[in-house]
Amino acid sequence: MWLDLIRACRSVAEEEDERGVAHIVEHLAFSATSRYTNHDIVKFLESIGAEFGACQNALTSSDETIYELLVPVDKPGLLSQAISILAEFSSEVRVSAEDLEKERGAVLEEYRGGRNATGRMQDSHWTLLFEGSKYAERLPIGTEKVIRTVTHETVRNFYHKWYNLSNMAVFAVGDFPDTQAVVELIKEHFGQKAPASFPPQVIPEFPVPSHIEPRFSCFVESEAAGSAVVISCKMPAGEIKTVKDYRDSLAESIFHCALNQRLFKLSRRRDPPYFSCSSAADALVRPVKAYIMTSSCRERGTVEALESMLVEVARARLYGFSEREISIVRALMMSEIESAYLERDQMQSTSLRDEFLQHFLREEPVVGIEYEARLQKTLLPYISSAEVVKFAENFSTTSSCVIKIVEPRAHASLEDLKAVVLKVNTLEEKRTIPPWEEEQIPEEIVSQSPVPGIIVDKVEHPGIGATEMILSNGMRVCYKCTDFLDDQVVFTGFAYGGLSELSEDEYTSCTMGSTIAGEIGIFGYRPSVLMDMLAGKRAEVGTKVGAYMRSFSGDCSPSDLETGLQLVYQLFTTKVEPREEEVKIVMQMAEEAIYAQERDPYTAFANRSREINYGNSYFFKPIRISDLKKVNPIRACEYFNSCFKDPSAFTVVVVGNIDPAISIPLILEYLGGIPKVHDTVQPLSREDLKGLPFKFPETIIREVVRSPMVEAQCFVQLGFPVVLKSKMMTEDIHYVGFLSKLLETKIMQVLRFKYGQVYSVNVGVFLGGNKPSRSGDVRGDISVNFSCDPDMSSKLVDFVLEEISYLQTEGPSEEDVRTILEIEQRAHENGLQENYYWLDRILRSYQSRIYSGDVGSTFMVQDEGRVKVREALTPQAMQMALRRVISFPCKKQYTVVILMPKSSRWNSLISVVSWSSGGFSRDAKILAGIAGALVLAASLWRYSRGALRS
Repeated sequence: MWLDLIRACRSVAEEEDERGVAHIVEHLAFSATSRYTNHDIVKFLESIGAEFGACQNALTSSDETIYELLVPVDKPGLLSQAISILAEFSSEVRVSAEDLEKERGAVLEEYRGGRNATGRMQDSHWTLLFEGSKYAERLPIGTEKVIRTVTHETVRNFYHKWYNLSNMAVFAVGDFPDTQAVVELIKEHFGQKAPASFPPQVIPEFPVPSHIEPRFSCFVESEAAGSAVVISCKMPAGEIKTVKDYRDSLAESIFHCALNQRLFKLSRRRDPPYFSCSSAADALVRPVKAYIMTSSCRERGTVEALESMLVEVARARLYGFSEREISIVRALMMSEIESAYLERDQMQSTSLRDEFLQHFLREEPVVGIEYEARLQKTLLPYISSAEVVKFAENFSTTSSCVIKIVEPRAHASLEDLKAVVLKVNTLEEKRTIPPWEEEQIPEEIVSQSPVPGIIVDKVEHPGIGATEMILSNGMRVCYKCTDFLDDQVVFTGFAYGGLSELSEDEYTSCTMGSTIAGEIGIFGYRPSVLMDMLAGKRAEVGTKVGAYMRSFSGDCSPSDLETGLQLVYQLFTTKVEPREEEVKIVMQMAEEAIYAQERDPYTAFANRSREINYGNSYFFKPIRISDLKKVNPIRACEYFNSCFKDPSAFTVVVVGNIDPAISIPLILEYLGGIPKVHDTVQPLSREDLKGLPFKFPETIIREVVRSPMVEAQCFVQLGFPVVLKSKMMTEDIHYVGFLSKLLETKIMQVLRFKYGQVYSVNVGVFLGGNKPSRSGDVRGDISVNFSCDPDMSSKLVDFVLEEISYLQTEGPSEEDVRTILEIEQRAHENGLQENYYWLDRILRSYQSRIYSGDVGSTFMVQDEGRVKVREALTPQAMQMALRRVISFPCKKQYTVVILMPKSSRWNSLISVVSWSSGGFSRDAKILAGIAGALVLAASLWRYSRGALRS
């Protein structure tokens, strides 16, 4: 169940000496109130299974602060206590000098964490976009000066000024047996809060001025992940009050979707102007929304990318979209609303919560999915191309437009950008831009129906509600029927044998196989063609080649299961052959990705961490430009083809809303119909695999990696070797999960709640140091990761070592163990209602070292192991497990790698340069996803730097 408290507490309303205070108040709320002190709220919520961050959090934007709690409702009194905590937030937050000092460090670390390349571009974009408005000067994170020096009196005054019950709303969304009882609880707890002794502060509005002339910015960021272009056009935020408003919103969505289809196809043509490009509309701040188009491109390619982006919008204004293009988008939208309607009774609480949030914040109507589905199905067929194309007028360079480029080195100038705008405007005026040329799209994914296979063996596994079949081509298929989501079927197929089998001389070429094949088309069609073929169908399939296994995974609607299985059939029966134009695109993207990594200060740190912890093997070395030049595209595609060729090597698990009478014939046709491979060697078993050359250092290593930085950043990783003995494997594999959560919770309590020096702590587990054989120990490591003030890094490392040492010698408390058990139990209970959870559990049963042909028995043994560990989980048991799993004492064998700035931040600041048509200006938030992550963020600007979480 989700509980939300929304307050009209806005960073845009802060005075100059309050910049960042709205966000500080949000932090303090979890620290101390009149009834809770020393982060007792966090500890209580964790004790009922609500993890800090995932289930208890808050965010501050320019226009509001939102507190979120996800709490169980199956225990009497918990809901009442959770609502009482929200009521405490509303008027009882304690703001003392001591409270502020303890939380100041965490806020500073959050601020410091945002001062990387992306953060600098975000901030400067926000400033340029809202130039002339107070929004430009009131980023929610505030200023370092205010965070360091603001007094508790200033914070308290701000809290009492803006936290008024008349400016708040409370939402409770969940599986309540009695909704009126929940309403009464809210009234009970909030009704006890005395109203302010003075009239509530009038919430001011802050206009954003429009401008006819476009603003231009060339931003040079030496640490940028790549080159990018951003076009933003602001407009007043509209309202949806009538059916006509809703129809217009549908037409607007069709416009962006149809435009994105074209942009994607352009990115897949010969010598494309960009690697990826997308368009979206988003509400930036309360009075304004914007159309935003973003692209990532090669270095020196920003001017060409800008011209192509402007031309496509102009082309749409001149000629509109064809009826075929509109029908494809219409089918996509119909598919989405149909899926939402089918799952209306299984909708996640978060979806309903978000509807109520937008109703309160932006007065959007809450009509319910039944009515919205009927309305959309009624309106969509009659929305014409003429209605759609009128929204292209909003993407005009005279509509409060801001054009920005981002480059790691200066290549383009403001004059270049202005010249492009003039050129495209002239082309549009003279109508010399040609119409869009459409591609021929095949009708069927599988051109010739395969000969169906047959079932040669079938076994029921009632303990897990699954059925296993062996098909005539040797493929093993296990399916489980569920009713968790009416419109979901998920599946994964895996086979042993992966990258660990490769020799050094072919490793780089083969690791590029998936990327090159993906660009060419792994299902027999180029990605741009397949996109249209799948219009209106909810089916997607992807592949992965790992160290020890290769796999394919899919997610589809039950009505589109045939399409999903057809894609798998095509995967196995299509021979991917490299073509020059696709290989060229992939290599360009890979080069840009490598250059971006070399610019990133974290690259040297990550590379050194891998080298220290995992050895100097080519499996763990980063790919360099020199390696890229040795890639053989033919060998890369040959390797990819060999990974998905022999059906007898694969085990496939299918989970979801399956009707066996319909699904089994489809499985037999498209999985069973994959031809046997007669000219191949025997499929690899787990015992045949080559293990990765993993060897954790036997001594203590503490090393500082210094990297050039524009602004000082510090990241710390502590590593501890993990050895799980074969005879204790069934239990210790579960202990590792409990121990990692214990360490994360306890170290967070020390570093953030006690010393106030970090924003977050992550504990990761790697257990891939050995091949997945049936015998032998499992090796890997547990890592503790956090960012901090560079001057505090060594001291915080010592605090972590002291805490782990204490847990090994003294053990955790009873309360610690109860909290960890409750968090795990809640995650398990939630998982039991999710298809992906069951898919993962069944897959892990097949891949377990104790699997010997009976997946049901293996599943039950694993489940019994979990229950056994839970029942035995006492403070002493966790203490002994921590001694057993990692070295005891922990201080005798560990590694520490610390990333530190190479030079002082003051000397480095000069490496950031910016030119702007309107004075000093820096650039926009970009996500330059290159070499595999091909699409920039679709919703790039939501709150910009505003969604700051506690």
